[in-house]
Amino acid sequence: MKVKLLAQFIILLLCLVVSCEWFVYYVVQLQCDWPTINSTLSVQHNNEKALRTMVFADTHLLGSRRGHWFDKLRREWQMYRAFQTALTLHRPDVVFLLGDITDEGDYCSDDEFRYYVKRFDSLFVTPFDVKIFVVAGNHDMGFHYRITPYLNKRFISGFNASAVQFVTLRGNHFVLINSMALEGDGCFLCKSAELQLAQIEKKLNCLKSEGNCQRDNLTYSRPILMQHFPLYRETDEVCNEPDEAPFPLKSKKYREGWDCLTTGSTYQLLKQIDPRVVISGHTHYGCTRNLSNGRGVEFTLASFSWRNTNTPSYGLFVFEANNYAFSKCLMPRETTVIMCYILGSVSLLIWLVYAIYCSYRKRKFKYQ
Repeated sequence: MKVKLLAQFIILLLCLVVSCEWFVYYVVQLQCDWPTINSTLSVQHNNEKALRTMVFADTHLLGSRRGHWFDKLRREWQMYRAFQTALTLHRPDVVFLLGDITDEGDYCSDDEFRYYVKRFDSLFVTPFDVKIFVVAGNHDMGFHYRITPYLNKRFISGFNASAVQFVTLRGNHFVLINSMALEGDGCFLCKSAELQLAQIEKKLNCLKSEGNCQRDNLTYSRPILMQHFPLYRETDEVCNEPDEAPFPLKSKKYREGWDCLTTGSTYQLLKQIDPRVVISGHTHYGCTRNLSNGRGVEFTLASFSWRNTNTPSYGLFVFEANNYAFSKCLMPRETTVIMCYILGSVSLLIWLVYAIYCSYRKRKFKYQ
């Protein structure tokens, strides 16, 4: 009888763990699906299908200094499970990660950085036909004043992500930028980024005007700008999202160059790139706002990790050359999972006490 009771207890305990560490992700993330594009507004100039794009930010893989081993294990399992569940449910065509991949990449040793890259490759592995693009965040190589040519080269080599990238997928142009390269002070990183952005501007203008230039079979569409820092804004007070920053953090003034881009960099980007959509991270909280030039929308995504927010999320975008749609996907909250563990453990304990009591009464009546 004791063996049977123990076996039942172990099975129920395993069911609780599986529910909280696996099943809950499907239950929550199944509630999110790809948005539907308004076909009456779509004007496709090619025969390409709409591009299904998954975007997330601020994974902050912990290092040896700031993270306890259990904290690291817990957060990485949460992100791995959420990411793989998203791939299974949504099957995106392409994935973008918008910076702060690592938590200590700006000062860790080379061996630890290689270990970061290895963990990234194992946690965020995608099918062979789904490519993942990344941009740098300040935790990956430091804020502007700390970046050296060596740190920049190390990140580019490890994650195959240069300071400025121009990617065209199914008629959609993506401009990926290292936010720390937009200080405009003529440093090695900024100067190179400025030259590349000027080339991209020239290319886009040529495609737009159908001028005599190297077109590479491309047609013009207003690009999608992706970076780690959000564009300049004073606060998050205009944000109204389920994963928005709490008060009083929501009304805290942003510092230019630290919490967001400078006003000058923001103006220059909007002028050169003229994006229809800007997607960013860095703040760890969600926000949707109109661009200052009135010609598009910026989506700031919350952190993907429980360590930074209790409301992690990711974005699903459907892009066409002249249209798009967006859907925000909330992930399981850590507080919800903890509460499930508490309720499940209490229920399991009550069941165990009751089962032992019933077993005792059976034996008692048997020998009377």
